[in-house]
Amino acid sequence: MSGDSDCTRTSPSAGSPSDNELLPDRPKYVCSLSPDLITKAREELQEKPEWRLRDVQALRDMVCKDYPSLGTCLDDAFLLRFLRARKFDYDRALQLLENYYTCRRSWPEVFNNLKPSAIKPVLESGFVTVLPRLDPEGRHIVCIRPDRWTPSNYPITENIRAIYLTLEKLIQSEETQVNGIVILADYKGVSLSKASHFGPFVAKKVIGILQDGFPIRIKAVNIINEPRIFKGIFAIIKPFLKEKIANRFFLHGCDLNSLHQNIPPVILPEEYGGTSGKLDISAWNELLLASEEDFLHDFSQLVLPCDSSPHDMLVSGDADEKQCDDSLRGMKPQLYYCY
Repeated sequence: MSGDSDCTRTSPSAGSPSDNELLPDRPKYVCSLSPDLITKAREELQEKPEWRLRDVQALRDMVCKDYPSLGTCLDDAFLLRFLRARKFDYDRALQLLENYYTCRRSWPEVFNNLKPSAIKPVLESGFVTVLPRLDPEGRHIVCIRPDRWTPSNYPITENIRAIYLTLEKLIQSEETQVNGIVILADYKGVSLSKASHFGPFVAKKVIGILQDGFPIRIKAVNIINEPRIFKGIFAIIKPFLKEKIANRFFLHGCDLNSLHQNIPPVILPEEYGGTSGKLDISAWNELLLASEEDFLHDFSQLVLPCDSSPHDMLVSGDADEKQCDDSLRGMKPQLYYCY
């Protein structure tokens, strides 16, 4: 992968067919999308294959001009993730890229020593996994089960690390970049004491990453088996959600028929009224753990500057933490009421 040193090179003219030839140390991009997905990317993301490398070069030039010390990878395939996530709007893609690194710098408890082997206990608990089959829209289903977490074993940040690495692995696929993902969250057995760990400070940071700091398209969030306390949890989350994302939340309660209207039973495990057998977490765990070297290489490229400031990020420092702690104290009576 290429780092910030690429910015010191003379960039070829945008759209030149010899872009990759002039930079032999940068992997040449080869599109892996099917004809149908190329059409979908054109219609939904404004991605034009004939302009793709020109668009990537334009973003690369902007990075080198505006953030020469960002320390980012400048490979075509990597930058394409951000362009697709922001429908090829250069300015918004650049902001997302900066936010991506700002998030990493601002939350060391999550991003230090971030590798699959470091979160093996979370994976083994089954807190987060990916179902083996895609939905009819070609989207992976990320299954999150908070009841599998025992707070006395490790802090909530370990769960966030596991979710982040799962998303990092998924977004390597061009199909996922175009189709997005679906989240299935099972809140069965979530108690008041466990919910209290997910206060406004953590909620704000997590949502800031998912909405503004990571190049992935979250197409739906399906909540099942949510207890009454979830009203309080959602009250904490909702102020930080953009309207578009908030409208993609579907609360099904214990109604599996309602869930099956969004996710067909044929791809769901038996635990959720599906026909694909018992939920098996081993395949995804093995895949993620086998990617250890890839993550070590990718994350070793990060050179996070200390003097850059985020723009409009939902990630900040001690002042926000104090404000969120005050908000949590105000939320606790509502949590107890819902419980």
